[in-house]
Amino acid sequence: MEARIEKIKQQLQSQGYKLTPQREATVRVLLENEQDHLSAEEVFMLVKDKAPEIGLATVYRTLELLSELHVLEKMNFGDGVARYDLRDDNSSHHHHHLICVQCGAVDEIMEDWLGPFEERLDQLFHFQVLDHRLDFQGICYRCNERGKPDALDKSDKSH
Repeated sequence: MEARIEKIKQQLQSQGYKLTPQREATVRVLLENEQDHLSAEEVFMLVKDKAPEIGLATVYRTLELLSELHVLEKMNFGDGVARYDLRDDNSSHHHHHLICVQCGAVDEIMEDWLGPFEERLDQLFHFQVLDHRLDFQGICYRCNERGKPDALDKSDKSH
């Protein structure tokens, strides 16, 4: 975690910003909850545990700054709430999501399958893709499993 915080500190410094204690507390919360796609309010509640003096407006400003600097990705999964996701250090693009329309679960696809498509866009249209985002909406494996009849029901239907 410390290495990622140092990298984010360098990203901020390269753009003329400092990693203030409030910003660091926000970054730590995001790193500790990386799989959760937290809203600003959720980040605020968790940051408040670490830095009780911090205000909601400070958290909002920090999230917006980190989003502008491409440290975070600001996204909306169709529920009207802006959520924040740290960008992967090792990827030139943001990862993608599988969004369940039944339970609201958000699963991540870490592989970038769109590289060949981007190359084709460049070749055919001379369009250089700087970034992309892809979200799939459907029914997750958990909801699919819950919807399947159990083995007993299956055996009863075969008679």
